[in-house]
Amino acid sequence: MVLPPIALPVRSIGGHMFDFSRQIAVMAIVNRTPDSFFDQGRTFALDRAVAAAVQAAADGADWVDIGGAPFAPGPEIALADELDRVIPVIEGLRAESDVVISVDTFRPEVAAAAIEAGASVINDTTGIHDPRLAEVVADSGATLIITHSLAEPRHPYPRPQYGDVAGEIAAFLSKRVDLARACGVPDERIILDPGHDLNKNTRQTLELTRRFGEIAALGFPTLAAVSNKDFVGESLGREKPDRLAGSLAAATVSVLLGARIVRMHNVASSVDAMRMVEAVLGWREPVFETHNL
Repeated sequence: MVLPPIALPVRSIGGHMFDFSRQIAVMAIVNRTPDSFFDQGRTFALDRAVAAAVQAAADGADWVDIGGAPFAPGPEIALADELDRVIPVIEGLRAESDVVISVDTFRPEVAAAAIEAGASVINDTTGIHDPRLAEVVADSGATLIITHSLAEPRHPYPRPQYGDVAGEIAAFLSKRVDLARACGVPDERIILDPGHDLNKNTRQTLELTRRFGEIAALGFPTLAAVSNKDFVGESLGREKPDRLAGSLAAATVSVLLGARIVRMHNVASSVDAMRMVEAVLGWREPVFETHNL
């Protein structure tokens, strides 16, 4: 199988080495919000958020993504509140594990405080809506995830229209890479995310997924954030608690078309699935061999 090449596949992120030419990283999700998309506040309490993050690392996650403000439209969350939600979770997880920590934020102030507390990745789901965030990352050793989305933070974007969904997303991301570079972020610290479901309907996200190779062809490690999303639910007629199989299928298809990081809620199952994909691709040796020997 020929996959799109990555210009700089070997990355040092949070003290861990990743070779994305032959490795798939699993990013776990811990949202400390009362209205998060999937868990609906299950990890809003600080002790539960830290416990979930520590458990994700124990279940084999390569890194843990911590969020304090949902992407979905809604009222603005005060800066102080977002900091109070996110920073203690970073500190609690860092005290228990050396797992890579990323923070899902579009605010430069939160990014700076998160990096100071021990995060090594900033996951900006607004596509560098505020260039100051890229400047914060540039002045640190952190990695920046640039995501395709069209709306301003926490604002609705009804009935999104695309003439060429994958082509327009690739063009958007290419321009945002140029912005990140202009702010001082080097290529070896950039990851791209085409933003499954973010300002996209189900048919648009399905087309994006089957054309994922066009995003990977930009030459950067690419993230597929597919877990339990509405395009999975609408494609299968499944509610959120019953979307694991569809999520794993979407993640696998994305990886076979070039994704190298998958952002997933169900960590243990996702780790097994991605390690199996690595084994099938010949990137990983079996743990043991006894069958027919």
